[in-house]
Amino acid sequence: MNIKTLIVLGIVALLVIFGISSYNGLVQKQETVNQAWAQVENQYQRRSELIPNLVNTVKGAADFEQETLTQVTEARSRATSIQVTAEDLNNPEKLAQFQQAQSQLSGALSRLLATVERYPELQANQNFLDLQSQLEGTENRIATERMRFNQSVQTYNTSIRTFPSNIFAGIFGFDSKAYFEADEGAQEAPEVNFD
Repeated sequence: MNIKTLIVLGIVALLVIFGISSYNGLVQKQETVNQAWAQVENQYQRRSELIPNLVNTVKGAADFEQETLTQVTEARSRATSIQVTAEDLNNPEKLAQFQQAQSQLSGALSRLLATVERYPELQANQNFLDLQSQLEGTENRIATERMRFNQSVQTYNTSIRTFPSNIFAGIFGFDSKAYFEADEGAQEAPEVNFD
């Protein structure tokens, strides 16, 4: 073999090794995104499972507003009907639709908990207080898991856009993932009125 052939074989071997390394790194980052998404779904599922217990406990207050309970139940139904798989994470519209349904559920729950303030017997009910505490903890877990998901998406998206990994990402079909974004109007401070 002549020297030119050895050089060409060496370059090809380096490209193959670098390609394999890049591919494996992208797969690992993609799986990290998928795992982070699974954790987000786990927390949303936890919240969804707590809601019927909370609604049933609140129904025990004889004169509680039925409209508020109906809104929570309907929002839960809409939120659980929208499923986002790991493959859907490439679709920002699908993720936005999922996020909107979850935000509507959060809003309905907030209204329910605000309405409960007018019912002292519920405020003294230990079962309700436990459920309320679990729900608040779940909301915090959701925020944490969404943050972790966005961090893993950032790492993944950076990897598929950075040279030379972007070449291999393009060849092997690695697409960018969508982020969770703040709810519309979240940047505006809520109005507080003590009248």
